[in-house]
Amino acid sequence: MNLQFNHKSTKVHQLTDYIQRYISASDLQTGDKLPSINHLSKKYNVSRDTVFKAFTDLKKRGIIDSVHGKSYYVATHSKSILLLLDEYTPFKEVLYNTLRTSLPSYYHIDLWFHQYNEHLFNQIISNSVGMYSNYIVMNYDNEKISEVLGTIDKKKLLLLDFGKFDKRGYSYVCQDFDKSLYEALGSIKMQLKKYNKLYFVFNKYHKHPQSSKHYFSQFCLDNRFEFEIIDEITDKTTIQKNSFYLVIKQQDLVNIIRQGRRDNLKIQKDYGLLAYNDNPFFEIIENGVSSIGIDWHKMGEKAASFVTGNKPVHLFLPTIITDRNSF
Repeated sequence: MNLQFNHKSTKVHQLTDYIQRYISASDLQTGDKLPSINHLSKKYNVSRDTVFKAFTDLKKRGIIDSVHGKSYYVATHSKSILLLLDEYTPFKEVLYNTLRTSLPSYYHIDLWFHQYNEHLFNQIISNSVGMYSNYIVMNYDNEKISEVLGTIDKKKLLLLDFGKFDKRGYSYVCQDFDKSLYEALGSIKMQLKKYNKLYFVFNKYHKHPQSSKHYFSQFCLDNRFEFEIIDEITDKTTIQKNSFYLVIKQQDLVNIIRQGRRDNLKIQKDYGLLAYNDNPFFEIIENGVSSIGIDWHKMGEKAASFVTGNKPVHLFLPTIITDRNSF
């Protein structure tokens, strides 16, 4: 493992994280002695005070301890986790915070985002092999699994969210964007009967699995709902009275509410609204916006259990609707 300082954080913070990852990835056991402050100061060309502060932070985390403040040793076998997510969203923050608070303090989490970029995804994975105790990864595609994941010990790897690919041998906590969507809509079928038409606002640039379009369409056909799949909501879009909107992208949600206000239309009374993936703001927008999706707290809890329990998990979380009277 090599340490190269950058300008993203202080040298103390980077050295602290590096030593923790080193302990996690190496064969060091509880009680094993660490290199001295002088040795690390010379090796990484930093001041003795920088190394001392890094050791102090590690002592606070309970990872190392010292004898009379001089000789430092491993107090517990440190755990470092690579958490590789697709992109930042409020519900991904819920996942991260739940995972972080569910783990003991001696676990360190490195959070990265691959932005659905296959090259970046492969680069992050390739550079991290052998550096972490566990790898928690959101794949960049729902239909195919990246070959580079085969370089990671499967016992250490947990796949999240996407998962309509062959997952044999892998642990996973995923959501079903197909049949579960169909079933969730079925649970509100009686409420949907009041609407003349159901719209699925599915932005063509969004990475949401395309197969959801088929299951939405099939639900409407099976239950004789008039429906349409539209790309986005723009300033020129007219919100149709007595219509229902299922929305993936939050910008489209904002535009629907804005356009509805322009035309003096009220949520629930004049049109229905259901947004994919919950957001804390949905509780306070208008009189509340209903959401559909998985419980991201639960996903964080299951990920933490995988890490601490060291047992395989094979789970699809249920798709649920949080009703806030917006349809």
